Amino acid sequence: MAVSERQYLVDAITMNESWRLFKILAEFVDGFEALGDMYPCVSIFGSARIAPGDPLYEKTERIAKTLAKQGYNISTGGGPGIMEAANKGAKEGGAKSIGLNIRLPLEQACNPYADVKLEFKYFFVRKVMLVKYAQAYVGMPGGFGTLDEIFEAITLIQTKRMKPFPVIFVGSDYWGPLWEWVRGYPLKQGLISESDLDLVTILDDPDDVVKTIKQRIVI
Repeated sequence: MAVSERQYLVDAITMNESWRLFKILAEFVDGFEALGDMYPCVSIFGSARIAPGDPLYEKTERIAKTLAKQGYNISTGGGPGIMEAANKGAKEGGAKSIGLNIRLPLEQACNPYADVKLEFKYFFVRKVMLVKYAQAYVGMPGGFGTLDEIFEAITLIQTKRMKPFPVIFVGSDYWGPLWEWVRGYPLKQGLISESDLDLVTILDDPDDVVKTIKQRIVI
């Protein structure tokens, strides 16, 4: 390849990266403008693969609806499954129902229960929005995406990059074994501190979830 052709490719790549930066900034601006008045807000996470009628779907809807009736807005990833259940509960409870959808080739499509809808191309921008405007996190059972989002929030609190807020895992049968592994390996090997375990509360009863959040976030 001639020098001039290589330089042309380098310039083209550089220009593409510059335009990508503007697209990223645009997503941040859209999020900041749309979500600035959403206080107080609880972000609820969980699997996109849970169907209506599933006990987890019903439990999520109940938690979101009860929180909404108490004056808490609800934000989710905007997709189906647990996210849909949470947005549905928020809508039924009369609070703002926020869906922050991510464009994916499979699974993800914005559910019809979100009143405030934003669509993101970049995962990390979406995660900033879910953390920045939340005063509590509720983690229902989910896959890699749920684990990623929940543990990022825990890391931000652990490293004091954000103020502590309630992080609640719902479902001891699902989250309990994971937390036992955390106790059995990272903690025992000195990779985390004993106090880090207190960053998470594991609960089963929807009423306990709501009670815990109300105790920590007074509105």
